[in-house]
Amino acid sequence: MTPSLSRGRAAAGLVLALLGAAALPQALPASAAPRSAASAAEVTAEAEDGTLDGVTVGTSEPGHSGSGYVEGFDSASDSVRIPLPDTAAGLYSLTVRYRSPYGDKHTSLDVNGTGLGDLVLPGGTAFGDADAGRVLLRDTGNVVTVHSGWGYYQIDSVTARPVPERPDHQLGGVPVDPQATPEARSLLSYLSDHYGTDTLSGQQDVAGISWLEQNVGKAPAVAGLDMMDYSPSRVEHGAASSEVEHALDWDRRGGMTTFVWHWNAPSHLIDQPGKEWWRGFYTDASTFDVAAALADPQSEDHRLLLRDIDAISAQLARLQDAGVPVLWRPLHEAEGGWFWWGAKGAGPAKELYRLMYERMTGHNGLHNLIWVWNSVDPAWYPGDDVVDVVSADSYPQAGDHGPVSGTYERLVSLTGDTKPAALTEVGSVPDPELMRAYRSDWSWFVTWGGDFLTDGVSNPVDFLKKVYDDPRVITLDTLGDFKHHS
Repeated sequence: MTPSLSRGRAAAGLVLALLGAAALPQALPASAAPRSAASAAEVTAEAEDGTLDGVTVGTSEPGHSGSGYVEGFDSASDSVRIPLPDTAAGLYSLTVRYRSPYGDKHTSLDVNGTGLGDLVLPGGTAFGDADAGRVLLRDTGNVVTVHSGWGYYQIDSVTARPVPERPDHQLGGVPVDPQATPEARSLLSYLSDHYGTDTLSGQQDVAGISWLEQNVGKAPAVAGLDMMDYSPSRVEHGAASSEVEHALDWDRRGGMTTFVWHWNAPSHLIDQPGKEWWRGFYTDASTFDVAAALADPQSEDHRLLLRDIDAISAQLARLQDAGVPVLWRPLHEAEGGWFWWGAKGAGPAKELYRLMYERMTGHNGLHNLIWVWNSVDPAWYPGDDVVDVVSADSYPQAGDHGPVSGTYERLVSLTGDTKPAALTEVGSVPDPELMRAYRSDWSWFVTWGGDFLTDGVSNPVDFLKKVYDDPRVITLDTLGDFKHHS
């Protein structure tokens, strides 16, 4: 089960990893801050003026700027190198003007030879803009390269705009659940007080934590665990879980806990080769219709939704009874559609989230939860009144340790910078120096387990030691008493 799940994480994360590695003019010491470019002018470069490799200049489509645009991205090696005009060195936001008439496409960017990860180009017949996140530019000689990726789109121009100084975060630090336990209130207060200054380290699964202690010499502050095998449709097939016991053990060590739920569909599992019952959280392994189940409160499928929520509530209640607050991340990556809870669009996903919130806090009396939403698109956001933390998952190319700044900026915009933003799953851990340079103030990160942690490519051991030794990365030994934080 684990290898299949890991492959799913990688495929899913590429959609959300809008910006990966940074384009640094030089290595930064831990205390360095980027030079402010706020007073500099924005610069635009036309794609047709760049160096073409396997692509051509087109002019027939209306709405382009300059003398044309670049098209013909139809093989993996196709690219265009676009020089930027000279400008003051500093931090800029990068925008790509494009046209994608054949639906949503992905492209890959780099600046000065350093990758920016995967950029989504939403489909449309008119030229539009895609936000590629932030880049550090030097005084001269900056080059943006657009690589083919999925291909079959057109590139018109790129624009770099100076980034103003970030204002102070506007966090309230009060849980959305008015009956939140003292421990939950203290946990969110702790996160709020450290937000913008420190980042908590995290690791998915206890095997990953043990590997870190053996190979890096430190344990993370946050343990990532999964309610997956408590799903009733998995229990019916003989699944069992010790994740709550792991959470209790971790709490005794003084660690912070976050739970995700790979919710096996309550019913209608296909259970055929390639679509086995244990893949039932994937859209393609079940015919469960979440929209129909929600639309008919008298239906059997609606009853099963409540049954499943109650079953997981019973496990979370064990933690509440033990005084353990939980960073609770249900319905993760909903906007991707690859999990059944997001397969019918934003409306049913938001409705299910609110149903879960009301059922867990009201009917089941759970108040030890800090509610973590895990999609970036504003159309999918369920509302400030039921979300404590916003978050995203990021799986850039292996070894890409960029600050995931494009995604961070979208999350900040989602709430008006009033809630912490967390990187709840990563393949390659962001470099803390780059997070500071790009002002990507991630509250915490959780590295996914298996090969992402141990293959030596996604996260080399020397790099992990650098991360865990960084003075502004909180580990288990520097976490302190977050349950009684004042």
